[in-house]
Order: sequence, then C-alpha cells, then structure tokens
Amino acid sequence: MKFMGYRRPDGTVGIRNHVLIMATVGCAAEVVKKASEGLNGVVSFVGQNGCGENGENLRRTNEILTGLAANPNIYGVVAVGLGCEVNSMDSFLALLREKTSKPVEPVIIQEEGGNLFAVAKVSRIAQRMVLEASCCKREPCDLSELILGVECGGSDATSGLAANPVMGLVCDRLIAQGGTAMFSETLEMIGAEDILVSRAKDPKVGARILEFIRCREEEQLAAGGDIRKSQPSPGNQDGGITTLEEKSLGCIHKGGHTPIMDMVAYAERPSCKGLVLMDTPTFDLISTTAKIAAGCQLVVFTTGRGSTLANPVAPVVKVTANHETYQRMEDNIDLDLSAVLSDSCTLEQQANVTWNDLVEILEGRFTKSEVQKIGFCDVAISRACDYA
Repeated sequence: MKFMGYRRPDGTVGIRNHVLIMATVGCAAEVVKKASEGLNGVVSFVGQNGCGENGENLRRTNEILTGLAANPNIYGVVAVGLGCEVNSMDSFLALLREKTSKPVEPVIIQEEGGNLFAVAKVSRIAQRMVLEASCCKREPCDLSELILGVECGGSDATSGLAANPVMGLVCDRLIAQGGTAMFSETLEMIGAEDILVSRAKDPKVGARILEFIRCREEEQLAAGGDIRKSQPSPGNQDGGITTLEEKSLGCIHKGGHTPIMDMVAYAERPSCKGLVLMDTPTFDLISTTAKIAAGCQLVVFTTGRGSTLANPVAPVVKVTANHETYQRMEDNIDLDLSAVLSDSCTLEQQANVTWNDLVEILEGRFTKSEVQKIGFCDVAISRACDYA
C-alpha cells in the first residue's frame, strides 16, 4: 500500500515538511523561541540541556537532539548555540551529520554579538529554508517505510479493553505491509514479561527484554522507590485499574500480536522492521520524545483519562475509548473509539476506521494539536542510568 509522503535525500520518508530551529544548549532557548515566532513552516521546542552534563548524560542529550533533527519529518535545521557550552557546536554538528545529510546551518550567539543579532540571523536562515522546503512535493511512498510509535498514558479500564487492542490490530496491519511499530515504557512490562518473552523472535531478544526490565526496576529501588508499590498511579486507579500487572497486560495490547523482533535502547533507531520494543522510563513525555528521536514519523497515544501531549517534530494522534473523556476533552483528542464498548462496533471494524484516519494524517490532515500549537513543544530527555 502507498501513501503520499516526502522523500528525503537520504532515502527516508517524512509525513511532514518542517524546518526545525533548535537550541543545542539551554542558554540559546530564548533566542530559538523568539526567532520561531511569526514564521510559518517552522517548529521548535524549549531545550534545557547541553551544558553542565557528564559524558553519559551529554551523550544522551545529543542522542535525542540529533535524532529529532534527523527525523524524516524535518526538511532542514537551524542549530543555535551560545558558544562556550560543553555541547560545542562543532561536536554536535559532527554527530548530526553522521545521521543525516539534510540542510543544517549553525548560529553561535556569542559570534553574532548577542541575542538581537542572533534572532535576526536565525529568522533569515529559517525563512530561506522554509521557502526551499515549500518546493518539496509529496510522492507515492510505501508503508514499509513508516515507523509508527504507540504510546499510552492517563490510562483507565477502557484503554486495555478497547483502545489498546484496536491499536494492536492497526500495528499488525502495518507490520503485514512491511512497516515498523514500536512501544516502550519498560516498567509497564512488569507482570507481562512471560507473554513478551514468548513472543520474542529468538532467545536473545527474550533475554534482552528481561534484562532491560530488571535494570529499570533496580534503578527505581536504588533511587528509593518501588514500582510495585507506586503503580498503578492514582489516576489509573480512579479509572478502574487495580494492579500493576493489570496495567501492564492492558498496555502490551497496543503492540498487537506479531513476533517481537528486537528491544532497543533508549532513543535507538531500530535496525529491523516489525514490532520493536524500546527501553524508556515510565513517563509519556520522555517515551514519546525518544521514539520520535528514533525515527517515528507518527505516534498514536491512547488515553482513558485524557492527555494534551504533543510534539513539534511528529504528529501525536490522541485516541480514547472512553466516550465521556472524548466529550470532555474533544479539543485535544482526535479519535473516539468508544463504539467498541457500546456493542455497535467490533475491534476489527474500529481498527478499519482508525487505519483510514491515520492514512489521512500521514498524507497531511492535521491533528488537533497541530492546529492549536498549544503544548506543541513537548520534549523531555531522560537522565542516564548506570546500565545505559
């Protein structure tokens, strides 16, 4: 099956055609924010990292920043730094150019003479890039080139009963077309380990799943927490989820039924197609950011209680199977899957409807968060762990 996307020089396919203005260090965040104002076709986010970090944390920061910049939804990048930070522009650009050949131009605030001069230069460069990007045309692309991220948060009982199973069927269909689906949040696999390991393509992948889960749980204990006592969250409990195992069994439904081909590290781009798990903390914002940095062009976010999460680089489609939540948060939630629970629609029928909606979004139909651009800059980076 084909969809209309943007073919990039490196062969990847984007579903959006943004110019990204990004800060390589927190000191440049305000310049980026100001330079982005008033420019159509530009996206940005507030970055707070890039200096005062140790080697592993700096590596993790750059893994996310370069991953977001290299995402196929981005036409070109204006990278903005201060000039004296640990994350030097030269080293950042070298890492970025290992991932992508797309247009990238740096601006150093200290070299430009301060904020006002830097804002003016960044704005001019971005304007030129947007004009160049506007000449790009969509062309037929194969669904095998899509990496779909699936995420759940603010879950309730309807998430595991309907929303996640529907998305599981969508993932199965994409994988049958040769594409890739990915879900994460390692600690929310506790209680479902045996199921996941039984679906691993080989013992090596199964062992990797168990090792990541073990390390994440040890990390929690070392920090003075116990995931088995703190989960499900108060919001989950209010929504009818009673145990961590119950939450995990509902969560994994969104990955469908195909074999698990690999489990990758935080923000690591998958090297194979099919169903892939990613090691991330249990935090929607961090997990969504990591998947997009790993190349996901689209994320579907299932929620029972409601969510406002969005991202500047890739559309985040929010869906719910709780009709009351959809009515209450219709400004934020794109799809209402509650017909599955009213006995008027089967899981397969709802998956067909959802599939058709997602294809329209692939080809340019806006999500509600893209229209509003409220919370559109949601990006967060996890701090490094000893085992990472």
